[in-house]
Amino acid sequence: MTGRIYLLIVILLSAAVLLLPACQSTPFSPTVPGEVEAGEYQGVKLTPIANQLNNALKGTQHIDQETYRLTVNGLVNKPLSLSYADLRAYPQISKLMDLNCVEGWKFTAKWTGPELNAIFKDAGVKPEATVAIFHTAEDLDYTSLDLIYIRDRNIIAGMKLNDVTLPPDRGFPFQVVAESKYGYKWAKWVTRIELSSFTNFKGYWEEAGYNNNADINGPAFESPQ
Repeated sequence: MTGRIYLLIVILLSAAVLLLPACQSTPFSPTVPGEVEAGEYQGVKLTPIANQLNNALKGTQHIDQETYRLTVNGLVNKPLSLSYADLRAYPQISKLMDLNCVEGWKFTAKWTGPELNAIFKDAGVKPEATVAIFHTAEDLDYTSLDLIYIRDRNIIAGMKLNDVTLPPDRGFPFQVVAESKYGYKWAKWVTRIELSSFTNFKGYWEEAGYNNNADINGPAFESPQ
C-alpha cells in the first residue's frame, strides 16, 4: 500500500509540473549600481519588470558583456563586429511599447537602444537584401523581419528596459523591439543579424506553424495550404 501511495504522489507531482505555464514573471532588482527602474513614461504607467511575463525556449542565456560581439553580415558591403560598447555608442532612442504575447498576455514598457537602421547604414546593406534574419544564443535561426518594416517603423535594439540595463533573462545584451508584432518576433540574446534576400525564411516558431507576419491584429497561425 505504501508503494502505491508513493507512486500516486510521484504521478501527481509530475502532472503538476507539466501544467506549469510556459511564461513566468520573476523577482527583479537592477544589476547595474545606481540604476533606478522607471515607473512612468510619457504619462503612461509602465509594467514593473518583476510583473512582466517572459518566455524562453531553453531558459536564460548568459552572455558576457566583455566578450560579446554582434555580427552583421550577409548582403552587406561592410560586415560588422560590434561590441556592447559599440552598440551603446549609437544614439539611444526610447520608445513606449507594448509587448503582446500570442498566448494572450501583454505588458507596457519603455525600451531604449539604437535603431537597427543606423547599424545597417554602417554595414552598407545591398539593394537586393529584403529581410533581416536574427540568429540568437538560444536558437541559431530564431526569426526574421522584413527590411521595409524595420525601416518604416525605425525598429530599435532594446538595451534598456524601463531605464535599467536589460536583465539576462530578458535577452541581454538586447531584445529586438518588434513594434506591433507578437512576442515571438522580439528576438533576445541576438548574436548575429544576417541581411538576406530569402523572403520565405521561417524561424523556430514560424516553422512550428505560427504566422510569419506576426501582426498583433492578424491571425496567430498560418492558414493551411
